Amino acid sequence: MNGAVRQYLIITGNYWAFTLTDGALRMLVVLYFHQLGYSPLQIAFLFLFYELFGVVTNLVGGWLGARIGLNRTMNIGLALQIVALSMLALPSAYLTIPWVMAAQALSGIAKDLNKMSAKSAIKQLVPENADSALFKWVALLTGSKNTLKGVGFFLGGALLAWLGFQGAVTAMAAALLIVWVSSLLLLKKELGKASYKPKFREIFSKNDAVNRLSAARFFLFGARDIWFVIALPVFLSETLSWGEESTGAFMALWIIGYGIIQASSPKLLNNKHHSPGRNRAVTLASLLTIVPATIATLLYLDAEPTWVIMIGLALFALIFALNSAVHSYLIVSYAKADGVSLDVGFYYMANAMGRLIGTLLSGALFQWAGLGVAGLVSCLVGSAAMILMTAVLSRKLPS
Repeated sequence: MNGAVRQYLIITGNYWAFTLTDGALRMLVVLYFHQLGYSPLQIAFLFLFYELFGVVTNLVGGWLGARIGLNRTMNIGLALQIVALSMLALPSAYLTIPWVMAAQALSGIAKDLNKMSAKSAIKQLVPENADSALFKWVALLTGSKNTLKGVGFFLGGALLAWLGFQGAVTAMAAALLIVWVSSLLLLKKELGKASYKPKFREIFSKNDAVNRLSAARFFLFGARDIWFVIALPVFLSETLSWGEESTGAFMALWIIGYGIIQASSPKLLNNKHHSPGRNRAVTLASLLTIVPATIATLLYLDAEPTWVIMIGLALFALIFALNSAVHSYLIVSYAKADGVSLDVGFYYMANAMGRLIGTLLSGALFQWAGLGVAGLVSCLVGSAAMILMTAVLSRKLPS
């Protein structure tokens, strides 16, 4: 087997295993702490450190990956996730808000070290100027990851019902331990290490294209999480009276479909020989703005919420997945080859910051607007406004 392909498969396997536990843990925390009587805003704060430390990790992790190699940052991420899961395996009486936030902080660091390492490594494995191949490899890695994150959502809901919270996190920690040991043995030692020792001040990108794309990414992912992370699962559970497994399954199917679309984006966008650029990013963001605005309008007019949300989410998944795939390709394309993780880390810092703001707004707007339909509508209006900013910023990308 070709060495680059072998390394790609190892990286993808690591990323897949990690993503399963990440998606499952997110659903476990939302559903379990909702069961314990936590308000939407309190649940949002449980994710505060997860997202906040993701911001810091992407900045520092990109610099660290360039200095010590992406194999090491990926393995550190796997190890930290095992520690985070183990912290949550304690009896419920010990799961105070500060303790859970600390565990979520470790999980956030782990997730972004793992993701940054995987995305950056592709730049090292694909030949220079092979833009079409780069788009396909990035789309496959990102799409398959999101599909498995959806499986993780379902897994989280199912494990909570079958094993309970503590049993679920213990089982995931044990499975990830096996993956971590395999990764230590198989991953190439110097993957992604820069030919020079980048200074710490280089964590901030000096590349205009990377900066503009990062700003667009901030608003794109804030627009997703402002209604998807807290408001939607609580709305399905409370207002529509869905059970834990039904809520987990529905969220899982959405993420799985989103991942399949993302992995298929080179075919769906008809990019057999050409890679997507600025115009495609602007068009997709403009179309996506219409979706949450329309869902909010229909819910405000008392349309039947179940069908409005299901159809609206399907459309949102299609356009959002294509838009995200274009962004994921563009950052790897824009990034410089030597020390690629510096630019990729900065970009995913903006991604994490968008998720952080979106998560906090999801809990805050949903609760302050009065929960139920009114709360979800307020989150959807915020989503439409943030996607509009993505479209505006995308117009400033290089042609």
